[in-house]
Amino acid sequence: MKIIVTGGAGFIGSAVIRQYTQETEHEVINLDALTYAGNLESLASVVEQPRYQFEHVDIKDINEVKRVFERHKPDAVMHLAAESHVDRSIDAPADFIQTNIVGTLNLLEVARKYWGELEGARKDSFRFHHVSTDEVYGDLDETGLFTEETSYEPSSPYSASKASSDHLVRAWHRTYGLPIVITNCSNNYGAFQFPEKLIPLITLNALEGKPLPIYGTGQQIRDWLHVDDHARALRLVLEKGANGQTYNIGGHNEKTNLQVVKTICSLLDKLVPDSPYIPHESLITYVTDRPGHDLRYAIDAGKIEKDLGWTPDETFETGIAKTIQWYLNNSEWCEHVQDGSYQGQRLGTGENEE
Repeated sequence: MKIIVTGGAGFIGSAVIRQYTQETEHEVINLDALTYAGNLESLASVVEQPRYQFEHVDIKDINEVKRVFERHKPDAVMHLAAESHVDRSIDAPADFIQTNIVGTLNLLEVARKYWGELEGARKDSFRFHHVSTDEVYGDLDETGLFTEETSYEPSSPYSASKASSDHLVRAWHRTYGLPIVITNCSNNYGAFQFPEKLIPLITLNALEGKPLPIYGTGQQIRDWLHVDDHARALRLVLEKGANGQTYNIGGHNEKTNLQVVKTICSLLDKLVPDSPYIPHESLITYVTDRPGHDLRYAIDAGKIEKDLGWTPDETFETGIAKTIQWYLNNSEWCEHVQDGSYQGQRLGTGENEE
């Protein structure tokens, strides 16, 4: 099978590609614009693989998307390319509309016309897999879980743009018959994550003795999913998921942001015993909460377990230990990432509009 993975140089996309090239015989075409969060160093282990190819393409450029489809003639598309950071969406929402909505529209139109010209088994087996987020559902109270039937109530420009793209994908399935699957996942973490996200940001800040910013009281709850578990689930849904279906993917690991930060600090105290910043928890600083911050996300992943047999391998305790150790062992990758436009500054205050 030949698969186009959009956003393959990003955090989740690179994990998917590493698994495909190292564990299967599938061919993978990585379509990525290489924006600030895209990093081909995350794919250094597979770049020489003959079954891997890279296309430096922005999904906002429909003509280039057409060229990639015409050249590679894929059997499936896994669409991960997106602007994905809530704080950035507050400062610059137009970027999220263009990439997440217009870019998805471009992919859908090119895929629809391409699929319409396929014949026989290739047409029957083609899939467009749209990868989304649990943030489209909005906020949860102290109890309850997001299911595939939960109504959409996005709170941020980011989640609104992802909800819009979800609706587009479903509309293209219902109106045009395009074979699709959709997944909505909880918060990912693991190796190669860009340091604007909570876990790598806190880890790298702590190692440098910088403040560890906690939004509000830190009682926001997220369901944490290790990226390798997520990548396995995405591959399974693409290959075995039922046409037109949505699958929620969660890690069964609800933690408050404050619990996550304190766990990282405790691990660093043990793993870096000569650090001058022990106890690292003393670096915690409470800052003004971001606008529209959802209190709790939690996923019911019962459908993907029942229908496809997927469950996460990592608990939060095993996954976070592996993740922190990876960042300690890969300081060069971290330095290269931090050489770019993002230097750990506070985003999402609504005061940095471009």
